[in-house]
Amino acid sequence: MCEIFGLSAKKPVEINAWLTELYSHSVRFPNGWGLAVMDGDEVNIEKEPVQAVSSVYLKNRLSQPIVTSRALAHIRHAVPESMQYCNCHPFTKKEISGRRWTIAHNGAIFEFAPLEAYKELQNGITDTERILMYLVDRMNQAEAAAGRRLDAEERFAMLDEMVCAMSEGNRLNILIFDGKYMYAHTNKKDDLFYRQTEDYTVVATKPLDDQIWQPVPFTTLMAFKDGITVFTGTNHGKEFIETEEHLRILGFR
Repeated sequence: MCEIFGLSAKKPVEINAWLTELYSHSVRFPNGWGLAVMDGDEVNIEKEPVQAVSSVYLKNRLSQPIVTSRALAHIRHAVPESMQYCNCHPFTKKEISGRRWTIAHNGAIFEFAPLEAYKELQNGITDTERILMYLVDRMNQAEAAAGRRLDAEERFAMLDEMVCAMSEGNRLNILIFDGKYMYAHTNKKDDLFYRQTEDYTVVATKPLDDQIWQPVPFTTLMAFKDGITVFTGTNHGKEFIETEEHLRILGFR
């Protein structure tokens, strides 16, 4: 599958140590890496469909300090037919209003009918890209109906409803940014952890340093702003338990 990383901080911090540890795990997840650094409604995304520890570009990138208050990162284990640049995470897309959403996902959507329409529209073949397109369309529709941008509580309520619906029968370990807020969700046990201080919250598939990390609240969407927990969603209880059949569908068996 994959591993993901996210940072929400009150002020910029250097993230090289966390990234170096994350990308070292690409020995097991060799099929691509990505990094998104956010600044409001703008984002700089760098990614390659190659193993992170083999990337000369990434080695040079990490040789200089990467200092930011909002970031996403990702490493992939993919089936052969999806090992292209267009399938590497993170993905990003703007609403009509200009708000930008950025997403990284360690999971799989086995069945969720609203995503099917995006298969003919997306650039790659990942369900993650389809989730992003669906999310942005939903936000555009809601804002058009309201005649204004949705506020933070309204956006969270919409995301909470979408996450609850998508979690049924699917593995949804996901990090999303909307420019200011970082959203985190997991429905597979021991698959997403976080460390929170007075200055930042960092989230990752596995702890990335020797400090104390806690599991992200299970089957519950969380939202962070400037490193602080600001919203907690519905505990939908839809735990994903992986089976041999899931792995066969994904092409890993």
